[in-house]
Amino acid sequence: MHNHNATLETVRKGMIGDGELNDLVALFKVFGDKTRMKILYSLFESELCVCAIGELLNMSPSAISHQLKTLKEAKLIGNRREGKTIYYFLADEHVRTIIAQGYNHITEER
Repeated sequence: MHNHNATLETVRKGMIGDGELNDLVALFKVFGDKTRMKILYSLFESELCVCAIGELLNMSPSAISHQLKTLKEAKLIGNRREGKTIYYFLADEHVRTIIAQGYNHITEER
């Protein structure tokens, strides 16, 4: 049997705490919904209002609004108001990178 104590100590030092781990799990759960992923992909190209997203995905504005709320709470999207219309956009480049890396992973040749 070999001694792996040094390796385990190094790994332990690099581990994140339970609070951060819970936050990371919650973030990835948000990505685990097909409708939310469609919304995020639609915002890759342009900022959009609820009615445009609904038309694009063939869904009601209330169904879209519910998903937008979840995405906003996860800080994956932002919004801006122009008159009575609210436009939604990806919060930052991190969101684009996470999705792009996931897509690259599933489409790479193995």
